[in-house]
Amino acid sequence: MIVNRRETWLGRVLLVLLMVVTVVPFLSLFVTALHPAGTYPSGLSWPESPQWGNFADAFRAADMGTLLLSSGLIVLGVVPISLLLGTMAGFAFGHLRVPGHRIGFVIFLLGLTLPFEGIITPLYYQIRDMGLLNTRWAIILPLIGLFMPFSVVWMRAHFVTMPDDLSEAARIDGAGTWQLFWRVHVPLAMPALSSLAILLFLWTWNQFLLAIVLVDDPAKRTMAGALGAFQGQWGTDIPLLCAGALLILVPTLAVFLIFQRRFVAALLQGSIKG
Repeated sequence: MIVNRRETWLGRVLLVLLMVVTVVPFLSLFVTALHPAGTYPSGLSWPESPQWGNFADAFRAADMGTLLLSSGLIVLGVVPISLLLGTMAGFAFGHLRVPGHRIGFVIFLLGLTLPFEGIITPLYYQIRDMGLLNTRWAIILPLIGLFMPFSVVWMRAHFVTMPDDLSEAARIDGAGTWQLFWRVHVPLAMPALSSLAILLFLWTWNQFLLAIVLVDDPAKRTMAGALGAFQGQWGTDIPLLCAGALLILVPTLAVFLIFQRRFVAALLQGSIKG
């Protein structure tokens, strides 16, 4: 009994420490964003006169209204296609078990180890040869490919748990492979699909590296690309940079809070079945 209480208290202490480590950087961003523009605040010192207008100034300086539209178009180009291709491939690997599915799945697993930074140079030349530099397609097409390994592995983890009796019953009723996929398994995969959509949205919205390297026009970048607007030739406006970073976080935080129940349900789906 005493051991259980100690473990409970230890767990609570670790959770509190983890929460502090997670919250302190955001608190530092918020406090720094309230300092006068052009200053270099240190630590978590609260300003004498908080500059709440920094958020409006950051929004105008980075032209975030235009970037909101650009990010929305990029998300609409990446997320639906990644969901479709990832779901179809996950169904083939996890439930149909097509010939060579083990080798194919291992290849996708290896794709998870591929860092964006490691391929940015050859990717730049490939996009240049395709004539897509400085267009939104320079962000959309690479992200679809880079997100594919995770999408396939995520959806396969769902489909591999589906009982074969369900498919056999549908085939007895005359359902083909396409009908089996769309009418039987896709509706049952909605928790996994919705959680994957949330992750893809967050990763696409916050994409910074590809937007900076492959697109020169700031109006065609993602919201994260707006952070470059606060860096000048002679220095960086730290308070406005922090204010802009917090503004970029608002849409992603709102999406996660709205759909957090679906996300948690998908994560717990496997343990509930087990």
